[in-house]
Amino acid sequence: MKPILEAQHIVKEFFIGSSQEPYLSLRDIISNPLKKFRQPPKQLFKALDNVSFEVMPGESLGIIGRNGAGKSTLLKILSGITPPTSGRIICRGRIASLLEVGTGFHPELTGRENIYMNGSILGMRKWEINKHFDEIVDFSGVESFLDTPLKRYSSGMQLRLAFAVAAHLDPEILVIDEVLAVGDAEFQKKCLGKMNEVSKSGRTILFVSHDLSAVSTLTSKSMFLENGVIRCIDKTNTVITQYTSRQESESLIEFPVRPDLPTVIKVEMHTSEKGMIHSFGHPLAIEFGIQMPEKKYENMALSIQVMDHLNYSVLYNWIFDIEQPILRSPGYHTIKLEYKNFRLYKGNYFLKVHLAETKTKQKFQVFDCCSFEVEMLNRKEPEWGWQNNVCQYFDDAVWTAGKNQKIQDVKTL
Repeated sequence: MKPILEAQHIVKEFFIGSSQEPYLSLRDIISNPLKKFRQPPKQLFKALDNVSFEVMPGESLGIIGRNGAGKSTLLKILSGITPPTSGRIICRGRIASLLEVGTGFHPELTGRENIYMNGSILGMRKWEINKHFDEIVDFSGVESFLDTPLKRYSSGMQLRLAFAVAAHLDPEILVIDEVLAVGDAEFQKKCLGKMNEVSKSGRTILFVSHDLSAVSTLTSKSMFLENGVIRCIDKTNTVITQYTSRQESESLIEFPVRPDLPTVIKVEMHTSEKGMIHSFGHPLAIEFGIQMPEKKYENMALSIQVMDHLNYSVLYNWIFDIEQPILRSPGYHTIKLEYKNFRLYKGNYFLKVHLAETKTKQKFQVFDCCSFEVEMLNRKEPEWGWQNNVCQYFDDAVWTAGKNQKIQDVKTL
């Protein structure tokens, strides 16, 4: 059986800065004939470097890597949106892509017209689109706005319609980028369920996401891209293990502020040993710095998961803003989580942080950080047994917050 998709020695290069020759009028050339030759030299950036892989029919391939690794560039080349600098793509099936909100849609056309236009772009005939039309409308939830121009849709409505079209028009290959992160939690769950259904139906899926749990659920095989180079192609659990072992292992991680949204801008971890090594049963503390905008948000929730090397959650703590004013006032806030006796089996772990508003189910941030290692350090393993690498007994965790705010509804596994 031949692969449904082949990438052979793909290279993609960009010029940093303007890639086009500047416009020079006749007057410019006459007044300064050497101006054309005095342009600053352009710097060449290689986004993809000799990328080769194969995807078999019915296979689901996850693509993971840090921001700037070349994941989105690779998907655009596979989808035919941009050509490679060198190398070639061999595709033996029809591709449906969902790379950015509104890709392949026309803002002046209505939702109904865009469904037919997008289906035509995918090579579908009108009777084929009619066959799935009701399913698309029902899944997208935009029935009331079906004859409204797309430019009047919110980004979430555009996303729902675009995903519904891509998933229901029976493409042999479905390509999904991180665009699903735009949607709310309920829609993300719905999309992942549909993608799982598509995968089980024997169609091929290429899925790019920073959500490693979604990648491990939907794909059996994954590829780890780093700086435009394939570091690993293997079973998803193996690739995730290699990826997380290269995660940031610094004790202090900082992020840029988003002035219009609540933002975790600092995560600082205090382990019991030097570096990011923690001794079993010793205290461990995690401190968060959160910047709140002028707009008032209520029902905020901050959660922290400790994930093992296979991306399974082994510990989950969260704090809810239900009755006490947590993270309501604008400005900088600090929240600290302290474990008196942190007991996890020896191995490699990392943190997954969630910042969200529970009332609207809006996610502001979901990210991984602070990989660390737990060592026994000459301590005997406990006698009470283990389950999924998690000790069955945990001391209560203690949350404290800056600005004299009270902490409530703290729960520990």
